[in-house]
Amino acid sequence: MSLKMLSRLMSVLFLLGSGTSAVAVADIARPSVDSDWQQGAVLRGQLAKGEKLYFLEREVPVSEDGHFVLGLGRDFPETARLKVVDETGQSVVFTYPVKQRKYNIQKVEGVPARTVNPDPKDLQRIRRESAQTAAARKVISERQDFRQSFQWPLLGRISGVYGSQRYYNGEPRRPHFGVDVARPTGTPVAAPVDGIVRLAHKDMFYSGGTLILDHGQGLSSTFLHLSKVLVEEGQEVKQGELIAEVGATGRATGPHLDWRMNWFDQRVDPQLLVPPMSEAESQAKTAGQ
Repeated sequence: MSLKMLSRLMSVLFLLGSGTSAVAVADIARPSVDSDWQQGAVLRGQLAKGEKLYFLEREVPVSEDGHFVLGLGRDFPETARLKVVDETGQSVVFTYPVKQRKYNIQKVEGVPARTVNPDPKDLQRIRRESAQTAAARKVISERQDFRQSFQWPLLGRISGVYGSQRYYNGEPRRPHFGVDVARPTGTPVAAPVDGIVRLAHKDMFYSGGTLILDHGQGLSSTFLHLSKVLVEEGQEVKQGELIAEVGATGRATGPHLDWRMNWFDQRVDPQLLVPPMSEAESQAKTAGQ
């Protein structure tokens, strides 16, 4: 047995022993990723040059040097599968156990009744705006801004978290897919990493002032309930650059920023990419911000 074949065999045995399995054996190493496999996670990783990656029945965008990003939604099942195909057409399917999370229940009172049970005219508007946001998130760019270390777009009290089952005025509605930071209207909002503006809307029915930043390869940030949007569609922004101001527009009971993130149609948890708020505030205080 050659050294190469022996190395591959040892790799497969390691995968089987660690809870990660290969459903086929070929001379392909498992992809490296930088995070834990859990619901809501953003996973950044790298393949060997020339390899292709498939996940959730789509070919994953991969840079020339093999870098990629994936996202696992709120209710992702217990097992994830990655298919890697090399330049010769050989493929391996790797399986990964996905940690399941428990989510809070959040009751929000005082929401305008119209935004809880919209009339037919409002529903037409909602459908148009949903199509706009979906189109913005479908863009596949070669940007690799997602490889930066993310920072909070603003600091403050966290008033809502990802995944919470929400009740508006006592009526159950869809879960919350972002993290809310309560700050006064007009508080500046900064870009968490570099990006390009894919959507800048002053007033959407549910989300009010809305901004979507593309961080590359299907990963995007969305900022909701803004009082002002300070950038334009197609504009490139740098990490820390002011992009908007906090507001209470759309379906909101008070001024706050709702920061959401998507990997295509997978809604992911921004808090898994940034340090704890207390740590970020302490660092900012030390830096004199």
